[in-house]
Amino acid sequence: MSVCVVGAINLDRVARVAELPRPGETVLASGLSRHAGGKGLNQAVAAARAGADVAMIGLVGGDEAGVWLLEVMVQAGVDTTHVGRHPTAPTGQAFITVSEAGENTIVVALGANAALSPVSVSPVCGARVLLAQLETELAPVASLLEAELPGCLKVLNAAPALPAGAQMFAVCDVLVFNQTELAAYAGLPAPLQGVDAAAQAARRLLARPRQSVVVTLGAEGVLIVDAVRAEHLPGRHVPVVDTVGAGDCFCGVLA
Repeated sequence: MSVCVVGAINLDRVARVAELPRPGETVLASGLSRHAGGKGLNQAVAAARAGADVAMIGLVGGDEAGVWLLEVMVQAGVDTTHVGRHPTAPTGQAFITVSEAGENTIVVALGANAALSPVSVSPVCGARVLLAQLETELAPVASLLEAELPGCLKVLNAAPALPAGAQMFAVCDVLVFNQTELAAYAGLPAPLQGVDAAAQAARRLLARPRQSVVVTLGAEGVLIVDAVRAEHLPGRHVPVVDTVGAGDCFCGVLA
């Protein structure tokens, strides 16, 4: 394989509304749909569609949703040999509300993802790139990133922003954040103002030599920071349909 992804596998339930509800407000949805999701699955599918040989490590439930998500990954060209089926826990689910402007709110119920363990992720070998996130229990992610994997580039998409996630930064080759996550880890108020502020914050998070920090800036593109440079690559402006999974697609293609 060339890319191994370890992470969450979810069934996404998406409700489309005119505007996102405020606290205590009820709004009517114009549509309801289901999609394959979870940061791990999204990134694995994106990497496969970009042309990589991809293997996924994760857990689904023994329910119909788990069967369907396995089929989705297989159809996308992802090797699911190391995706287990939990005997009792349901498949993870995300409940997503999307406005006409493309903004969203997301609530995730981990389900089987919460049972991922260091034992579950032990069969990694031969990958040129290991890609992980923080949407599952942290112990299996840490065990992989800390393992001796000769010739393997370790990429951590440190999302969602969890204080304990920073403990893994020193064993990674590439760290990927969005602006909100970057501010959280750097201990700064969000949103960060401008590319220069993001570059300064990213440099604070460099944990060792020859490490890179990649910051996604939404419509403004991406920022790449290492010990000697800070390079800003402008984004391509396109009509916004839905921003759910945009960062995941970026991470998969980057891997």
